[in-house]
Amino acid sequence: MRPHQDRFSVLFMKHAMHPILHFIHGNSFPAGTYRQFLDFLGHDYDVRSLDIHAHNPKYPVTDGWPALVQELIDELAARYAEPVILVGHSMGGGLALLAAQRRPDLVSCVVMLDTPVVVGWRASLLRGAKALGLDKRVSQARFSVKRRNLWPSAEAAYQHFAGKQVFANWAPEVLRDYITYGLEEEQGNVVLRFRRDIETAVYRTLPHDMGNVLKGGFPVPIGFVGGVDSVECRQAGLDATKRLVGRYFRQIPGGHLFPMETPELAAAATRQMIQALLAQRAPGPSIRNNS
Repeated sequence: MRPHQDRFSVLFMKHAMHPILHFIHGNSFPAGTYRQFLDFLGHDYDVRSLDIHAHNPKYPVTDGWPALVQELIDELAARYAEPVILVGHSMGGGLALLAAQRRPDLVSCVVMLDTPVVVGWRASLLRGAKALGLDKRVSQARFSVKRRNLWPSAEAAYQHFAGKQVFANWAPEVLRDYITYGLEEEQGNVVLRFRRDIETAVYRTLPHDMGNVLKGGFPVPIGFVGGVDSVECRQAGLDATKRLVGRYFRQIPGGHLFPMETPELAAAATRQMIQALLAQRAPGPSIRNNS
């Protein structure tokens, strides 16, 4: 573990003269977990990231994530003088999508990494599950609510996670990065920096009214890169996502956590998607991705 300098992390910046890429991490994984993936992107982009989302009391986790979207918008508006590339994984892709829809003037393009857009009957089921309190039994919240979050040492935490199936396919050293950036010392032990109750709240407040993003043309170029074996995408379905992004849709080997599994391949696919999106950027208030 290392000291965490500032909420706004520039750990991944490589070339200040390159286009700015702002990365938004997934639920429960602080940005440093993606160090290898972001270092590969750093060859071509000036990579920035808020170190950890959803932990600022000014922006509480509520249904549909309106405050989390505002947190991202406020960071972009405060930090950058011109539109930037947004790349988000899982939760981060959803925040990027919603922020770009609200403030397209801050964004040059969006790449969602394994972030399926949920609409139609699946969205209705999600809304109903929330209303009945059943979401805590069927979503990832059923795991996060009881996730272990305290160990006697960083090495003990590493050994704990190394024995879990979800981490078995991660690239070498990525789990070490998770230990470095995802844990902190507390009263002689180490604990998760991304609080278990907040992780659970994020899962239980997933946006269920995303249908409006499919109406008309999305205001900035948007694309999707996912893992072919992603259980999350299989459960959510990808038809709505394909309607949103059109030809800017790609899947590569891996599961939902493919940026951790194959960081170099994931970075290459993300880079190619960014290049394709920026190449089709055209003047006007609306960009249609299905052309």
